Amino acid sequence: MAHLRGPEGCPWDHAQDYDSAKGLLLEEAYEVVDAINTRDFDALEDELGDLLYQVVFYARLAEEENRFNIDSVIERVHAKLVRRHPHVFGEVRARNAEEALRSWLSVKDKERKTNGDSADRPKSVLDAIASALPATLEAYELGVRAAEVGFDWVRVDDLLAKIEEEVHELRRELADSRAARGPKIEEEVGDLMFAVANLARFLRYDPETCLRRANQKFKKRFQALEQEVDRRGKPMRECSPEELDMIWEELKKRKA
Repeated sequence: MAHLRGPEGCPWDHAQDYDSAKGLLLEEAYEVVDAINTRDFDALEDELGDLLYQVVFYARLAEEENRFNIDSVIERVHAKLVRRHPHVFGEVRARNAEEALRSWLSVKDKERKTNGDSADRPKSVLDAIASALPATLEAYELGVRAAEVGFDWVRVDDLLAKIEEEVHELRRELADSRAARGPKIEEEVGDLMFAVANLARFLRYDPETCLRRANQKFKKRFQALEQEVDRRGKPMRECSPEELDMIWEELKKRKA
């Protein structure tokens, strides 16, 4: 990377900066996720290398400015892993995943207090969540951080009831024709999506992965719908909603 960024290296690499590479970093991370979802381990090996390239690139930018380097990045995460696993590297052992999580959270809480939080105004547990996260992941992280300090649902049935409540509120707003395109509708849709994202979290699923899989399922089934309509010799735009729905239900029964 030092050579690529150097005078005898690549003009394109040399022209990149912190901001220009952000999109590439996100793209590579999502390609890793896609490889995981499909269990394509050959692709995963390749994509992890591409993601590592981005880590090395950003470390090199910082090294050129005498801020830090890749060695200090690795040393820092190594120290954090040891520090946050006293139940592994210390004398006390965790008997199960729940005890390990409590140990991890206890260390994180001590770190927050050590890092100069004001006694008059404690730092929020939500402050460390990156605002650039996709909205579903941000909702997930908000729920995780709130749950860490005891603010969470007790039973999944209560959360399902909350979702039903949000649907009811949305229906009520939609019934008011004056609000059909108003900000209140947007707010209610957001509340519903937030509740669903937290349902995924509560059930120990990643909402982003859940939605991606649903997207892929819809994509596959819609393409099967297109093929079936084409086989019947009729353009989709000329089909009635009832016709399309009938074919869609047929494909669902075939698990297309």
